[in-house]
Amino acid sequence: MADQEKIDIAVTALIERFFTEAPKSAANRLETMSTEQAAEILTEVTLDRIPPVWEAISFHTAAQLLEALPPARAGEILQLIDPGKAASVVALLDNDQKEALLSLLDTALADEIGELIAYPENSAGQLMDTRIVVFNGDMTVADAQNILRRTSKRQPIYELRLVDDDQRLKALVDIKALALADPAQSLDSIAHGVTAIVKPMDSREEIVEKLETFRLEELPVIDDDGRLLGIIRHSALIDALKETATIDIQTMVGVSKDERATSSSWFAVRKRMPWLQINLLTAFMAAAVVGLFEGTIAKFTALAILLPVVAGQSGNTGAQALAVTMRGLALREVRLRDWLKVARKEMNAGFWNGISIAATCGIAVYLWSGQFGLVLVIMSSMIIAMVLAGLAGALVPMGLTRLGQDPAVASSIVLTTVTDIAGLFSFLGIATLLSGMLR
Repeated sequence: MADQEKIDIAVTALIERFFTEAPKSAANRLETMSTEQAAEILTEVTLDRIPPVWEAISFHTAAQLLEALPPARAGEILQLIDPGKAASVVALLDNDQKEALLSLLDTALADEIGELIAYPENSAGQLMDTRIVVFNGDMTVADAQNILRRTSKRQPIYELRLVDDDQRLKALVDIKALALADPAQSLDSIAHGVTAIVKPMDSREEIVEKLETFRLEELPVIDDDGRLLGIIRHSALIDALKETATIDIQTMVGVSKDERATSSSWFAVRKRMPWLQINLLTAFMAAAVVGLFEGTIAKFTALAILLPVVAGQSGNTGAQALAVTMRGLALREVRLRDWLKVARKEMNAGFWNGISIAATCGIAVYLWSGQFGLVLVIMSSMIIAMVLAGLAGALVPMGLTRLGQDPAVASSIVLTTVTDIAGLFSFLGIATLLSGMLR
């Protein structure tokens, strides 16, 4: 046997003894090494020596090692450790890597891990960035700086996250404090407490509220045991909100969130047609209101010319109230219990805007027709229609939310129906009541 081979066998034996007698110390040593060196060691040692050490390694280092290890070895390790801890590590990988690893496991274990790492849409678990580095409090400033240089993260770093031996988040270190500290100081000596956290099932609205309340750039995501799973960055959340906003714009007008500008015509037809049919039904409802006053319109043809003016202004007023209310609900500026306050505010805004618009419209109608009666009809109906439109714009999204429906999907169609009927009924109803003043 060659001398080098004997040396390699002896080194491996020493490493295995180190793994057996001091697994936490071995885990700490692996974390300070490069990922490639640590993966090489884990490939060489006997498989049954790895689990105690692996469970002491931070989740994020473990995830990096899973990527660096040969797939077969990574699968063997996951088979031996606790499924809950395996899920916490696998959750930090991207989708392709998750699928590749799960395919190497027993079906029952793969299904169990798959269920544990599934997060609902727009939850903290789905929005978090799992590619982060964690540190031990007894690590020196110099060691932490070396790790940061080696990891070369593309994302800006604001804080270091310190965890205990059980991977529970215990403190944070400001990056400025790290830069100014003595290299020999421990991270614990320059750490500060955690300001705010979220759980993986928390909603996007709760995340926004905490980021804004505490003025944070990053928000840690922890599990029920306090273990750090990832972070949500303010910039990434803004990008997610922008994407959701574009989806809401589509769904508000009855377009599927799955449709893209490059989608096929047939796909667009299938997704849009049901909503167009519903919209047609609501249009007939508005037409029925006009039909109720057919005699009045036939007698005073000027009313037909002015109908779109009232309907258009009430529709715009309702859309403004709808946009503000939906934004308030999304950012949690208002709650459902605030419905009366929001409704009163929008009705008040509709009233004063209605007076201003009615005055302008009244002058224009008088110059056009010379009829004071027609001026009175359109001014009074304009105010009533805009007040009702403001009320509808506030209550429609809140009502849909209260019923457990997504307000972005149906608000626009419901609001259009309400504002059209309110505008037409008020205009034609008042015209009928004041018909003696019309000619």
